[in-house]
Amino acid sequence: MPFSSQPPIPIKEKISVDYLVEKLRERVNISLLACAAEKCGSDRFITEAELHRPGLALAGYVKLFTYQRIQVIGNTETQFLENLSEEEQKKAFRNLIQFEIPVIFLTDGNVLPFYLIEMAEEAQIPIYSTPYETTQFMYLLRDFLDDQFALQTMVHGAMVDVYGIGILIVGKSGIGKSEVALDLVERGHRLVADDVIMLTKKSSVLMASATTMSKHFMEIRGLGIIDVMSMFGIRSVRYQKRLEVIMELTLWDDTLEVNRTGLEHDHVKLLNVDIPLIQLPITPGKNITVIAEVIAMNHLLRHYGYDAAKAFQDRIKSTIAEKTKGMDPSMKRAIEYFEGDLE
Repeated sequence: MPFSSQPPIPIKEKISVDYLVEKLRERVNISLLACAAEKCGSDRFITEAELHRPGLALAGYVKLFTYQRIQVIGNTETQFLENLSEEEQKKAFRNLIQFEIPVIFLTDGNVLPFYLIEMAEEAQIPIYSTPYETTQFMYLLRDFLDDQFALQTMVHGAMVDVYGIGILIVGKSGIGKSEVALDLVERGHRLVADDVIMLTKKSSVLMASATTMSKHFMEIRGLGIIDVMSMFGIRSVRYQKRLEVIMELTLWDDTLEVNRTGLEHDHVKLLNVDIPLIQLPITPGKNITVIAEVIAMNHLLRHYGYDAAKAFQDRIKSTIAEKTKGMDPSMKRAIEYFEGDLE
């Protein structure tokens, strides 16, 4: 498939401490108070999403100390330092600042003695304090870093939100992907992106979004560029949506084998995530928009535990079982009695 050959690339290889602190304050709404070496944040860089709590390093074991990660000092580390004398505290803290640590975060409102703050200032290691509890802060911070260092790729198609299901419409150029997406928008569904879609992997989920250039715009061959949000309103667009189903449009070919029952589900792997794939042969007069809506509703049904293909298969098995007993239920009416509806 044309979209599966795009190589994954990381969004960023590194971010500065200044950038991290700014975004945590603005986007994640975390209160952060600078304690030491704030001015050095532009020269300190974070290169991975993993966090580290330096308890063993404070105790003197630095052989496996992952100093290149963000260091989080919580209640355990703070109370360990409080039980030491001033000289022992300086010695323990020196175990940390001898390395090129990008930044230290103090959680749960913890503070360090002024002489340890001065040591960090001299070593030009930024320290920030937050009132957030340690596990909550680490969860929010790791989620932000996962997004910053996530893998991403670009695919060609049209991404729409249909009944809450993210459907990526793909196919050869000129087959009508944008027209199907536009028809879905006109029916009340929402456009995520057209033409170039950015896919970002967060945990085991692929999130789709438009590029900065193409956001809210669509190209309709023969008509040109249209602004979907200006034309259909704010309810017609989404900035991001999870990718859940890929619908591939193909030209009808009598030799092509298509799925007739739905018992076998094809998948395609994108950024090492399996996404359901539905190959849809198209012919003149075929209502692709309605089929896309049915694909979304059928996906919802399967998500909540009902598979129509399996239910129909069970009915066939039941019919075969009854035939072996001398009955033929396939020749019976679907209802036992017409209730006088003669119109």
